[in-house]
Amino acid sequence: MRVAVAGASGLIGHALVTALHERGDTTVIFVRPSTVERIGETVRWDPARGVIDEGDLKRIGGVDAVVNLAGEGIGDRRWTASRKVGILSSRVSATTVLASALGEFSNGGGFLANASAIGWYGSRGDEILDETSDRGTGFLSDVCVSWERATSPLEERGLGVAHLRSGVVISSKGGALKKQLPLFRSGLGGRYGTGTQWMSPISLIDEVRAVLWTIDHQLTGPVNLVIPEPITNKDFTHSLARVLRRPAFFNVPGPLLRTALGGEMADELILVSQRVTPERLRTSGFKFQHSDAETTLRWALVSKESST
Repeated sequence: MRVAVAGASGLIGHALVTALHERGDTTVIFVRPSTVERIGETVRWDPARGVIDEGDLKRIGGVDAVVNLAGEGIGDRRWTASRKVGILSSRVSATTVLASALGEFSNGGGFLANASAIGWYGSRGDEILDETSDRGTGFLSDVCVSWERATSPLEERGLGVAHLRSGVVISSKGGALKKQLPLFRSGLGGRYGTGTQWMSPISLIDEVRAVLWTIDHQLTGPVNLVIPEPITNKDFTHSLARVLRRPAFFNVPGPLLRTALGGEMADELILVSQRVTPERLRTSGFKFQHSDAETTLRWALVSKESST
């Protein structure tokens, strides 16, 4: 299979490209014009400016699938007004540019697996959410709705499009877990707020396997990339402490998180409650390597993943 990947330098993108190569697939990587080191076939683009190199597209020819993971991080800086604009525009502009560019490929791009997130559902308490659930409210829900709508021109042309609604991707190499580890390893970890809010994580390896499954089986529409067994923040905290063999007695109160991060960011990233299930993956026959939080954490912290 020949797969084009946008956002290949990120945590998920890097792991995805590695997995594609390991199974013998050919990759085409979207890169910034300033990128010096280019391995394999590349297409130069600058999504913020709405620019893509048409000569590169013609030279590459057709691909079987495109995976778009491009977008600025949402948890690395406080959500100022300008930061929120960047979070939204980086996702919508990249998707819009790709939607226009795929028509330049000889086969129209084949199939698009476009990143999204379970932020689409908003914060919903104890409600069990699957791909048929309504959208939620809040900034991240608005971002995800606009992000997914940016693929509409492709769907109207009949191209298969999957919206990869990822949960919290667990890896010792990046993301939320990497930020938590120093405190937990020093015995200063603990739950956030009441700890009753639901989390829907997924191991990095299952995230990548699910993306591959989605493009191999051409699952269209929303696809939730989360473990089958959501977990509360309190229980996740206990599992993480147990895997690390450290105590986790502390509690970071909600008001303190809101002061440190800003109320909107704290409520939508840390205190949000999302009890999401992966129905599309389950009904299509996908098998998780890590179906619960503890096995996910043991893979990330005890297995080869944490030492490579």
